[in-house]
Amino acid sequence: MGHSFRTIIEPFRIHSVEPLRMTTAEDRSAAIEQSGFNLFNLHAEDVLIDLLTDSGTGAMSRDQWAAIQHGDESYAGSPSWFRFEAAVKDLFPFEHIIPTHQGRAAEKILFTVVGGADKIVPNNTHFDTTRANVEASGAEARDLVISEGHDAATIHPFKGNMDLDALDALLAERASDVPVVFLTITNNSGGGQPVSLANIRGVSEICRRYGVPFFLDACRFAENAWFIHEREAGQGDRTIADIVREIASLADGMTMSAKKDPFGNIGGWLAMNDDALAENCRNILILTEGFPTYGGLAGRDLEAIAQGLKEAVHPDYLRYRIRSTAYLGDALDAAGVPVVKPIGGHAVYLDAKALLGHVPALEYPGQSLAIALYKVGGIRSCEIGTVMFGRQPDGSEKPAAMELVRLAIPRRTYTQSHIDYVIEVVTAVANDAAALSGYRMVHEPAALRHFTARYEPLAS
Repeated sequence: MGHSFRTIIEPFRIHSVEPLRMTTAEDRSAAIEQSGFNLFNLHAEDVLIDLLTDSGTGAMSRDQWAAIQHGDESYAGSPSWFRFEAAVKDLFPFEHIIPTHQGRAAEKILFTVVGGADKIVPNNTHFDTTRANVEASGAEARDLVISEGHDAATIHPFKGNMDLDALDALLAERASDVPVVFLTITNNSGGGQPVSLANIRGVSEICRRYGVPFFLDACRFAENAWFIHEREAGQGDRTIADIVREIASLADGMTMSAKKDPFGNIGGWLAMNDDALAENCRNILILTEGFPTYGGLAGRDLEAIAQGLKEAVHPDYLRYRIRSTAYLGDALDAAGVPVVKPIGGHAVYLDAKALLGHVPALEYPGQSLAIALYKVGGIRSCEIGTVMFGRQPDGSEKPAAMELVRLAIPRRTYTQSHIDYVIEVVTAVANDAAALSGYRMVHEPAALRHFTARYEPLAS
C-alpha cells in the first residue's frame, strides 16, 4: 500500500561539514555599519545563513570531487575539455561551445560582438549583469515580460513568459536594430518564475520569421524544465533531459553561468551555431579569458561541471529542490509575509513594496528589509529593486517595477532546520516592518552599483 508523506527529505547524506560562526545582534550591528550597510561588503564569516545568491555557493557532490582528480591542466586540448564539451552538447547540442570563467564573461564577449549604439536587445527580463553588458556596448536592454510578471501577487504558472505580441511588434518595426533576442530561464529578476515550452516555441517562431537570432540565458535550465514537466500539458511523461534538449533546439545559442544549475563553484560558457559569430567571439575569448579549450577555467573545473550537468537533471534532486524552496515560500505566505507567487525554483522573493509601503522607492525599501534580516538573524539576502535596477543609462534614477528581496537558496547546502530558522527570522522582521526606515546612498559606482555602493540610514 502506497503512502504519501509531507516531510521533504534531502536526496543525499552529508559527508563533510563546514562550521558556522554564531554571532550576536551586537556583532551584526557593528559588521553591517562597517560594511556601509551593503550586504555584499560583509565578511562571509559574519553571516549565519547566506542567501545572497545561489551562484557558485552550492555543495559539490562526492562524484564531482572525484572528477576533480581527473582534471588535466594542459594548456590546449586537455581531455578535461573534451569531457566538458561532450557533457554540454549532450543537453545543449550547439555547434560551438566556448568556455568562460562565468556567465557574465560570456555576456561580455557576445555583446561586445553584436551590441552597439542604436541597437535593442529584448528579453523577458534582463538580470543585472546581462543588462549591464548590453548597456555597456551602447545598446538598449528592453524587458518584454508578460503583464502578470509585473505583479508579485498574481498567480500564473509561467510568469516568466515573454510577451509574444510585444516581441512581434518590436521586430516588425525594428528587426534590423535587434542583433539578438534573449530569454532568461528561469526569470530571475521577476521572482525566479519559469517560462513555458509553448512560450519558448513562440519566441523561436517569431525570431525565425524575422531572421533574428534567438539566445537563451539558461543558467537555471533544469529548474525551468522541471516546472514545464510539472505544469505544462503533455510534458509530464518526458524526461527532464529531453525537455532541455528541445528547449536548446529552439534557440540559436546561449549564455550560461555554470555556477547555478550545473553545480559549479565557477565556470560558464557561450554557445552558438553561427560559424562567423563563433570565430569573432573566440577571438575576444583569447584576448580576455584564455585558450578556447579552457576559457579561464582549470581542467578540474571543467571536470566538475561535466559531472554536475549529469546530476542537475536528476528527477529526485529536482523534486527536492523545488519542493524545499516552496517549503520556505509557503510557510512565509501562510504567516502573512508578502512574497512573489507562485514560488520560484531557486529562491523566495519577499515583496518589500507591500511590506514596507511607508518607505518610498528612492529610499530603498528592499535594502532596508535586507539589512533588517541580517541585523535580526544573521541572514544575508539580496535586494532586487530600485538599488539594482533604478539607475538609468542617462544617470537618472527611477523606481523599479518591483521592490523585492531575494532569499536565494544554495544547492544541497542547508538543511530543513536552517530553513525553519529563516522562517522565524523573516516572520519576526515582517511583524516589526512598520518600524523600519529607508536609506540614502552615499557612494555609487558607475556600473552595477548594488555590488559596492555604500549607504547610511535615514532618520525614522
